[in-house]
Formats: sequence, C-alpha cells, structure tokens
Amino acid sequence: MKKGILFVISGPSGAGKGTVAKGMVDALSNIRFSISATNRAPRPGEVDGESYYFVSDERFDEMIKNGEFLEYVGKYKNKYGTPKSSVNDLVEKGIDVILDVETIGAANIKKAVPDAVSIFILPPSLEVLKDRLIKRGTESPELVEIRFSQACQEISCAVDYDYIVVNDDKEKCLKAVASIIEAERKKGFRNTDLPKLVLDNKTVSE
Repeated sequence: MKKGILFVISGPSGAGKGTVAKGMVDALSNIRFSISATNRAPRPGEVDGESYYFVSDERFDEMIKNGEFLEYVGKYKNKYGTPKSSVNDLVEKGIDVILDVETIGAANIKKAVPDAVSIFILPPSLEVLKDRLIKRGTESPELVEIRFSQACQEISCAVDYDYIVVNDDKEKCLKAVASIIEAERKKGFRNTDLPKLVLDNKTVSE
C-alpha cells in the first residue's frame, strides 16, 4: 500500500494557516488534519479532541519524557506538540496528513520525516497581519504585540520551506495550496507502481 504524505503548514499568527489546513480537509479527499496537544486553556469555541487535545502541564511533560511527540515547542508560555501515534497510523494506512505547526516544530518534523512537504503561508504585509491579529479579538493587546514581534522572525524562516503561498485572498490561497497537494501526490517517486501496472496490462485510475 502506498503511504500517505505528511504536509506541514506554517506561518505567523494571523496569516491564516489554520484556515488553510481546515480548508484542505474540507475540499480534498483522503487527507486528515492532525490534532496537536497543548497545555494551554481552550479559547472560546475550541473543543477538546477537535481543536486541540487539551492536557495538563504535567501530562504534557510526561508525553515529552515518553517520546510521544513527533515534534513539540514552547511558545508564549504554552506548549504545543504533535502526537506521533495518530500521524503514523494515518500515513501507514495511505492517508495524507496535514499539520498546522510553528516554524521550530516544522524544522524538527523535516529532520524526522525528510520527505514531508512544507508550505509557508505568508501575509501580504505586516500591516495586514497586525490588523488581522487585532480584529480576531482572541488575545490581549499585550499578547498581540508579542505575536506581532515574533512574526518577523517566523517570516524570515519562509525561505526554508518547500513552498511559499501569499494569503492576500482566501480563495486564491486555498486553490494554490490544493494545487500543491495534488501535484505532490502525482510525483513520480510516490507512484512507482503505476507504470508497472500499465505494462502488466492492468487498468489504473486516479
């Protein structure tokens, strides 16, 4: 069975990476969103087991000690991690997985899974980014400033990604990322079985 592909989506807070990841799951077949674990409290509207796995600080540290994370990172006094088991199970079943992670986590995933595909979602400008952070109203003014100052550092990491997509228009951005995923699925090294099937006089389909 052909293994699934691991797609890593990153970008500064307010760039829209979460929206893009969800949009791919809604629009494309055979792809799942990997739910991260975090020790932070849920924001309004977030649901345990859907938005994140919300765990205690003690439990998060226990998961680190047990090697249960594909990657983990601390940010703004909170911790986030990608559980290995859920990702590996899906990939082995031939299901693509999309992750919404920060730049440090993405770099760690690339080391652990070299053939993972990384996509950076770039805001059209810093001014637009800050406006988005303010308008979503989920953080205090102080935290907005922290996230905004961190954004410049994160944006400088974009050149290390396989793809960069500017999110100046939601629908255009979603279409661009969907095109990347479809193109990656068709790469030769991921489909080495297809030519042999045709030569064996068997019918292949998308």
